[in-house]
Amino acid sequence: MPAPSRPRKRPTIIVGSVDNSSSSSSSDDEEDEEEVEDTVDDEDEEKGKGRNGSLSGKGAGKKAPAIIISLKKVCKVCKEEGHQAGFQGANYIDCPRKPCFLCKMPGHTTMSCPHRVALEHGVVPALRKNKQTQLDYVFERQLMSQIPKIKPTFVIPDKLDRGVVKLHSRRVTSLEFHPTMNSVLLSGDKKGQIGIWDYSKPNEKTVYGSIHSCIVNNMKFDTRNDIMLYTSSSDGTISYTDLETGIGVLLMDINPNGWNGPSTWRMLYGMDINLDKGLLLAADNFGYLYLFDTREKVKIGESILIHRKGSKVVGLHCNPTQPDLLLSCGNDHYAHIWDIRRLETQSFLASLAHGRVVNSAYFSPHTGSKILTTSQDNRIRVWDSVFGNLNLPSREIVHSHDFNRHLTPFKAEWDPKDPSESLAVIGRYISENYNGVALHPIDFIDTSTGHLVAELIDPDLTTISPVNKLHPRDDILATGSSRSVFIWRPGGLKVEDKEVERKKEIIFCNTGKKSAKEKFNESDDDDDGDDFPSKGKNKQQKKYGGKSDKAGSSKSKIVKI
Repeated sequence: MPAPSRPRKRPTIIVGSVDNSSSSSSSDDEEDEEEVEDTVDDEDEEKGKGRNGSLSGKGAGKKAPAIIISLKKVCKVCKEEGHQAGFQGANYIDCPRKPCFLCKMPGHTTMSCPHRVALEHGVVPALRKNKQTQLDYVFERQLMSQIPKIKPTFVIPDKLDRGVVKLHSRRVTSLEFHPTMNSVLLSGDKKGQIGIWDYSKPNEKTVYGSIHSCIVNNMKFDTRNDIMLYTSSSDGTISYTDLETGIGVLLMDINPNGWNGPSTWRMLYGMDINLDKGLLLAADNFGYLYLFDTREKVKIGESILIHRKGSKVVGLHCNPTQPDLLLSCGNDHYAHIWDIRRLETQSFLASLAHGRVVNSAYFSPHTGSKILTTSQDNRIRVWDSVFGNLNLPSREIVHSHDFNRHLTPFKAEWDPKDPSESLAVIGRYISENYNGVALHPIDFIDTSTGHLVAELIDPDLTTISPVNKLHPRDDILATGSSRSVFIWRPGGLKVEDKEVERKKEIIFCNTGKKSAKEKFNESDDDDDGDDFPSKGKNKQQKKYGGKSDKAGSSKSKIVKI
């Protein structure tokens, strides 16, 4: 009879961790490994001994393999071992090998950064030549002090009023208010869906899922027909959609040959409409600008290189009072001012340099004389006069919006109702510790001084809010946070000269198992990549203004908090 086979020795798995108080050196690790191996050898010898205590059989003199797993601390910032950095709960721990995460300067930590203590720290007007006359000095000394300041008091929508949790299946990427229906908000997401929500009737919401196949980067209404919407997407198309039926007309497709790999796929990011000239302008991820005639519905000429070749043009904005001026920005670290009447490569009127990628650039909403930009170097830059010296900004405001997650880029936007053209809103990346809870505020900033006017928080909203849009007529702020959409209003509701606290009204979508007492938080990260979904999927559509959710969803639940 053949000899019975001996059971195979299973490897010993040993998990070790490194203490926070001391960083282990290579010699300590070697000593630990030797001790582990000695222990394994002793155990093997005990198992390999026969009844007389001697080693016998095929296992004599052989060692069982040992698998050693060491849980060493690895820094998320510099990827080195021996220390940790990043967010620990509500606090941010700095990497000792990197400068301050907020202002990017060495010599202090992020928690003690002077710009974190006071947002207006170091905000001073840029040096400019003195061109004042004697009459200007007389005016300032004798008359200026007698003129009252006409700058209005800012009205801040600082209380979370209502919201729809998980309205979208991917993170929200754009928001737009309806030009005539005050309570209708439109939202686009990473999957290419467009949501329509009448927040005066919280259950009236619709999601169209067949307009684009991936990220909706911009939405603009047709001012001549406010039920029609222009949208640009990373699928390389511009759509003209009827919001009542959800049926879109393809106006432009810059990838007529379909998918041929990521190196040739063109995505449309920046988009704006020039009402005076009847032009729709869009820009792609290769640095090119496209012109489209909105009256004839035809493309005009060939594409024009307006930023460095191969760089992404993420923003376009037409001047509201000087229709011939166009402002563009991209990830080549520049914002450019153009004359639309003579658009040619390198023909820009002015070039505004930045330290890193420029997320957005906007003219001021009323006069168009100021410029507001947001850059990934944690700087908000303001130019007080578009017709003055543009070599340096009038002021730089340090603000936390540099991120290392799958988020929609932060963009500082003007308040369209502010006649002084100084109030701007932007979400904040670095969290603050509010009673032990890490919250990411939404900041209102006075761009004329760098002063933090208000920071909006809600203890139940723990996700990051990178997409924010102020209402053009009402004191309302819309926020896109992860897959959800929220509405903020000024705190306190006056009834017979008495302030009554308004209760939050939250709608949960696809939440059959969710408790009404549960917080409406979710993950910020959307790490499914920017891959393009397969086209041609049949997606159901729903009529604009319907009372049901998107196709296939369960009944929504309204919770008042």
